[in-house]
Amino acid sequence: MTALLAGCSSSSDDTSDPLAGDKAAGDTVVVGSNNFAESILIADIYGEALKAKGIKVSYKPNIGSRETTYGLLKNGSITVLPEYNGSLLAYLDAKAEQTSLATVNAAVKAKLDSKLTLLESSPAEDKDSVTVNAATAQKYNLTATSTLADLKDVAPKLILGGSPEFQTRQQGLLGLDSVYGLKFKSFKALDAGGPLTQAALKKDTVQAADIFTTDPTITKEKFVVLQDPKNLFGFANVTPVVYKSGLSQEGVDALNAVSAKLDTKALLELDYQVQLQSKDPLDVAKAWLKSAGLG
Repeated sequence: MTALLAGCSSSSDDTSDPLAGDKAAGDTVVVGSNNFAESILIADIYGEALKAKGIKVSYKPNIGSRETTYGLLKNGSITVLPEYNGSLLAYLDAKAEQTSLATVNAAVKAKLDSKLTLLESSPAEDKDSVTVNAATAQKYNLTATSTLADLKDVAPKLILGGSPEFQTRQQGLLGLDSVYGLKFKSFKALDAGGPLTQAALKKDTVQAADIFTTDPTITKEKFVVLQDPKNLFGFANVTPVVYKSGLSQEGVDALNAVSAKLDTKALLELDYQVQLQSKDPLDVAKAWLKSAGLG
């Protein structure tokens, strides 16, 4: 999720200062994005979906972290921003429990600034996972429908990789043990789903690892993500946050239609095209919208 992207789409080519804080003129909707590739891609999807309804759109791409973009939303400098519901809730209320999609979204809405609202969440999630490499999946008959519970008898034979923090977090080794009863052979400290973890999983230095669910290396290397039916890793559904007075009902409906069609499998494929095949994210966004009947 931290992969940066610059100069790939027309939205990314916007030369205006994303931190200038100027409100859009007239009825123009400003679509912003955080400073990683997937956020820019989803912003392009949102913006082009709005354009397809005849809505005027401008982009403020690659702005920065949530600490910056949330402030720009509150003051109306941004009208629409791609967010991840559980991550946003953790930012707004670090102590909030995440027990279901509905409770997470209700809690976010209760904590949001009064000028903002959360639209419908998509099924697409970009969150932590326990993912195994192709050889391990084949050896133990693990598929895309296998769950973490299916790993109980296998885990003692596997080395698990992840960030050092993963070893001491409830949303990590502690929870894998307490929620699913998983006890791994050993743990190897690497990075947070980044190149060290990806390389170790590919080379079989570790057989399982904490990988983000829309990481394009999953597709490239034929890794298998194990399902998390007990929601140990919480919720990270892609969800638009909007400045209420800046978006018409037609615009709301257009973004909700995107959320209804965008699932994790689709987002993984789109990320693969942008990040590994170096395709223009704006072109990828337009093609996906057309294929989904939204462009």
